[in-house]
Amino acid sequence: MKNVIIASNNAHKVAEIETALDFEGWSFQTLREAGVESDPLEDADTFLGNARVKAQAARAISGKAVLADDSGLEVDALGGAPGVHSSRYAGEDGDDAANNAKLFAELAGVPDEKRTARFVCTLVFIDEDGSETTARGTIEGRIGHELRGDEGFGYDPLFIPDVLGGELTLAQVSQEQKNAVSHRGCALRLLREKLQER
Repeated sequence: MKNVIIASNNAHKVAEIETALDFEGWSFQTLREAGVESDPLEDADTFLGNARVKAQAARAISGKAVLADDSGLEVDALGGAPGVHSSRYAGEDGDDAANNAKLFAELAGVPDEKRTARFVCTLVFIDEDGSETTARGTIEGRIGHELRGDEGFGYDPLFIPDVLGGELTLAQVSQEQKNAVSHRGCALRLLREKLQER
């Protein structure tokens, strides 16, 4: 049996990972479930750098295989912001509502054709032997002018992906539909391929 610690306490994220990496004999645990206390400073300037920080910190404590991710939103009109600061765009005490409000304010007056954006997810898997495998997934789209839908979280109610026809936000589709096209879903499928090759 191979036990993999996911460097997160997000149960939703764990469920998505379990579905994508359903290798026989593999099991997954959150940091909390594994009894690992790890909250390293995510001070890298790339998603890959921050995912690696989280993976290495959890591996150093647990000694087990670890999977970490870092993800966020890049808006072209804002020079790629909020980027690695996506979860704390409105400040350390901000939440989804505050982050979305700030993004709306920053994009005030920006026309549709210049509201292009993408979600990015980078995964870092460190196996028991210390070997590292990485994968990156993206989903292209644009930022809407209003919050729509209540299925997602974060910036989902604002993000209108191209792959869904450019009409619905990520918060207006089922979790299954989202997983099929999302940045994390793409990254997980790529990671699965790389791990199978190994």
